[in-house]
Amino acid sequence: MDKHARIYVAGHKGLVGSALARRLSPDYTNLIFRTHAELELTNQSAVDRFFDAEKPEFVFLAAAKVGGILANNTYPAEFIQQNLAVQVNVLHAAWRNGVRRVLFLGSSCIYPRDCPQPINEDYLMTGPLEPTNSAYAMAKIAGIEMCAAYNRQYRTRFLSVMPTNLYGPNDNYDLYNAHVLPALIRKFHEAKVRGDRNVVAWGTGAPRREFMYVEDMADACVYLMRLDDASFDRLIVDRPPLINIGVGKDLTIRELTEMVRDVVGYKGVVQWDTSKPDGTPRKLLDVSRLAALGWSAKTTLRDGLAKTYAVYRESKDGVRGVKESASA
Repeated sequence: MDKHARIYVAGHKGLVGSALARRLSPDYTNLIFRTHAELELTNQSAVDRFFDAEKPEFVFLAAAKVGGILANNTYPAEFIQQNLAVQVNVLHAAWRNGVRRVLFLGSSCIYPRDCPQPINEDYLMTGPLEPTNSAYAMAKIAGIEMCAAYNRQYRTRFLSVMPTNLYGPNDNYDLYNAHVLPALIRKFHEAKVRGDRNVVAWGTGAPRREFMYVEDMADACVYLMRLDDASFDRLIVDRPPLINIGVGKDLTIRELTEMVRDVVGYKGVVQWDTSKPDGTPRKLLDVSRLAALGWSAKTTLRDGLAKTYAVYRESKDGVRGVKESASA
């Protein structure tokens, strides 16, 4: 990407999109952003008008309706409908307007619930999905297939990247919609402020998860988008155009909980509510393809947690509220 290239970041107000904007801003002079109020990505006509007017050369598709296990399990219709609409509109408009490259961001939940570990890209669609977030996962799988179909038929350069669980600045701390890590940060912080003697965590604490600082993820995305044509094309030929982004290490939710408690400085007791679901037993991504391209994550989990908690404490009230679909 030339420093003057027209680069559109869809979803620049969210966790992922804002990290991409921060990573790109020092080096690129023609970044294009639209807020949700300015551009409704589920509206096909609005998206078409935007692409016709702005003519972006590169697109990072980070806009999505996202949420934790409770939100996914409660609103599956919204998760599949709104994510499908955003993907269809943006990817089709990108092809129609001759966008040079698209990076479509998905999620590690696309892989089967009981997948061999670590999870290789070739395991896609080899078994049943985790039921609690299958609607969201199916939407993202459709996005991968759409990228593959357009690449095959129209010779586009659309690459799908599947990040592991992300956290960091600008995360969603709403307890009804948040993922596990920001939810724990908020629970422990508020319990510390109130002087509560205990904090309730969901499930058994046994599932294993991989967590990546969002600034590292943004750096990986830009690294991939800047690959030379031959290297980039090898990622999208003869297989689903898909690559994992992660750190290659995981830990149990119980271990994560203790680490967050330590970083926050909460001294009370953790009580586990085993009536709540655990979700997928383990999700550790195989990141060997990304490593072979010369990239690896730099931020340790403890360092990333410390940075994230510092930002949380500095925020006005620590709560962003509910993320909406196609937030931009």
